[in-house]
Amino acid sequence: MMTMSLNDWLSLFLNMASFSLMAVGGVITLAPEMQRFLVLEKIWINDLQFNASIAIAQSAPGPNLLFVALFGWHVGINSTSELYLQPLLGIVGALISLTGLLIPSTTLTFFAARWAQKNKNLKSVKAFKQGMTPIVISLLLATCWLLVSPQRNIQLDWPLILLASLIMIFILKTKVHILWLLAIGAILGACGLI
Repeated sequence: MMTMSLNDWLSLFLNMASFSLMAVGGVITLAPEMQRFLVLEKIWINDLQFNASIAIAQSAPGPNLLFVALFGWHVGINSTSELYLQPLLGIVGALISLTGLLIPSTTLTFFAARWAQKNKNLKSVKAFKQGMTPIVISLLLATCWLLVSPQRNIQLDWPLILLASLIMIFILKTKVHILWLLAIGAILGACGLI
C-alpha cells in the first residue's frame, strides 16, 4: 500500500497541468503519457485500473475527460488501506487531477481562440490548423495501440483486430449511427463472442 505525501499530490497536480498543455486533439490523446506517469513511473494505479477508467469514461455520457477524474480517484483510494478514508481520498485525487488538467488548457484555449478568431485569415493560422491534423491522428492511434497492446497477444487476437478494422471502414463508408454498432458490440461481448 502506498502513502501519498503532500509532494506526491503536488506532483499529480503539476503533471496533470503539464499534460493539459499537450492535449492536442482532446484529452484521450494524452493516455499514453498518463499511463507512463501513473502506471509505469509512479505505480500509483495498475494497468487494469487505467484501462477500466478509460473504458468506463468513454462509455458513460458526458465529457470525454471523465477518465482523468477516475485516474485521480484510483490514486486516492490506492493511497490508503483505511476503508473509511478511501472515498475521501478518492474525491481529493479526482479533484486534484481534474483541476490540474482543466485550468491550464482552459486558460490557453480561451486566449488562443480569441486570437485565432481575430486572425483567422492569416496564412500562419490556416497552416497551423492544417498541420495539427496529422499530429492529432497520430496521437489517437498511439492511444488505440496503448489500450490494445498490454492485455492482448496480437498474434492470437488477429480476428479482433481485423473486426475492429472492418468496423472502422464500415463507419467511414456508411451512415449507420455509431450507437447501433456499440449495441451490437455490447451484445457480442455479453455473449462471449468477442
